[in-house]
Amino acid sequence: MPEHHITVDAEVFARLQREAKPLIDTPNSVLRRLLALDEATVQPGALAKLLAAGLLQPGQRLHWRRRNLGQQHRAHVTADGSLRLEDGRVCASPSGACEAATGAKANGWDAWHTDDGTSLSTLRGRA
Repeated sequence: MPEHHITVDAEVFARLQREAKPLIDTPNSVLRRLLALDEATVQPGALAKLLAAGLLQPGQRLHWRRRNLGQQHRAHVTADGSLRLEDGRVCASPSGACEAATGAKANGWDAWHTDDGTSLSTLRGRA
């Protein structure tokens, strides 16, 4: 998806800050929520079963460390079991989030980990 840059005035920026969920939202994700852009795809994400089992929580941070490339990607679990990337894009599956974040295919169940280092694959085995 191509990126576009916009300029907003101080009042609009202040509203974005008020609407933002601390440590979760970006200005883009706030705008997407306010404009209801993500509501067209309200199907449960791949992590819904892990949420239902209490193994993940909405808003929980996940990370993918790519040591060989010196990269780290972050995402947050949404209430419907999707992943919201740092740029605000929402992906229904862990592997889809990997591809959206890097343009490369990867097994997201093995790539994404909780802060304590547990992979989504391990959590899926506990559900």
